[in-house]
Amino acid sequence: MRRQTRPEGIRITRVGFWFVVLSVVVAIAATNTGNNALYLVLAAMLALLVVSGVTSRSNLHKVEVEVDLPDEIFANRPFHARVKLQNRSRWVPRWLIVCSLTHGRSQFFLPFLAPERHARGSIDLMLPRRGASRLSWAHLWSVFPLGFFRKGLRYRLDRDLLVYPELFPEATPVSRRVARLGHETSDRKGWGHELHSLREFRPGDDPRSIHWKRSASSGALVYTERQAEQGKRLAIVFDNGVGELSSANDARRFEHLVSEAATAAHQYLRAGYEVELVTRDEGLDFGTGPVHRRRALERLALVAPVPISRSPLRGSDPRAPELRLSMRDEDEEVA
Repeated sequence: MRRQTRPEGIRITRVGFWFVVLSVVVAIAATNTGNNALYLVLAAMLALLVVSGVTSRSNLHKVEVEVDLPDEIFANRPFHARVKLQNRSRWVPRWLIVCSLTHGRSQFFLPFLAPERHARGSIDLMLPRRGASRLSWAHLWSVFPLGFFRKGLRYRLDRDLLVYPELFPEATPVSRRVARLGHETSDRKGWGHELHSLREFRPGDDPRSIHWKRSASSGALVYTERQAEQGKRLAIVFDNGVGELSSANDARRFEHLVSEAATAAHQYLRAGYEVELVTRDEGLDFGTGPVHRRRALERLALVAPVPISRSPLRGSDPRAPELRLSMRDEDEEVA
């Protein structure tokens, strides 16, 4: 426990500050007047200060912290961290304990913790940037017993986190720009297997699509229109060969493209698509399902700019639609 904890010292609170000021005033009055009653009051006030300081120091002794984090953490999206406080003392309870993870406003307050018992709570957190992160310490503090002093203690956690890129709402231009071709039917006319409508044969139509039975019964050539098929494959081509990002504007634009790629991968994998991630350094082959989705988000969480390359960057399947994301052009291209 001693190796896992580190004291943060005792800080006087506002109440404690004014109590000390009042004690000084009483001490001056007792010295000037020689009144024994004032000396008794001063002695009681000084005793309260000593007791409060000693008790607040020992109140956090043998308190153990456990933190349970969610499986998926996205940048700029709040998440709940579950906290468990365990009192390892056999006889002494703990009072007025506050736990925080980042010195932020979100805290878990525990008024009472019985001996050899535990209590659970949650703390709301939000991380601003994607990538590897580390949760090193849990911060405990208490104002027990009188609120004159605030005792602080750091409990070592050493939890490594991988923060996924920020996801945009589903109604983004990303989903509207992706071409839809492939194996699933839609309401548009095109090449497919399902029947869309029947109409009169026109010059230039493919004779192979003539509905011969309907033509024989009606006495005129009837042409069969098919439903177009909706794509079930998508290649996300993200060109991270941009060299060094010299300005904050370039860095923000790069992170925006990473978030667009993560949003597209998240949305289309949830819709049942086969998604491929193509980058300059390390890509991801076509795949489906939640495991493939997590791998794609992990790759995008760690993607970084690499030296500029002019070689073409393409997906492995030339028939699959591509969502192209690059800083060279202002707009994304869809192949």
